[in-house]
Amino acid sequence: DLGLGRMQSRKKPHVGHALRDRDGLSDPDRPVLVGLKPVDAKKRLRAGAHLVAEGAAATQEHDVGHVTSIAFSPSVGSYVALGFLSGGASRHGDRVDTVFPIKKERVTVEVCPPCFIDPKGERMRG
Repeated sequence: DLGLGRMQSRKKPHVGHALRDRDGLSDPDRPVLVGLKPVDAKKRLRAGAHLVAEGAAATQEHDVGHVTSIAFSPSVGSYVALGFLSGGASRHGDRVDTVFPIKKERVTVEVCPPCFIDPKGERMRG
């Protein structure tokens, strides 16, 4: 779910080897870690908010994930968040809404990779 599957060996046994091929753990719609950036940079995101399709009602049947953590990023110039989204890896570039019912807040966000700064490593490699 965290995108660390490439670290697993396909050639030799390891911790979790027996679970790797179970249906529930290999389901493409399983929630996966994604990055979230607000479409309106002035909007604040909330940890624990639910993710629903853009414009969909904030009900349990429309729930497609949740926000796990947020922070303000001076480099990006807005709040950024990490969350788990169903089918997340294939949804980069899509928009979803974060819904925080306690404060009656709804913010549209763009789904992106969880690395917000230098995702290709160009700055690191100079």
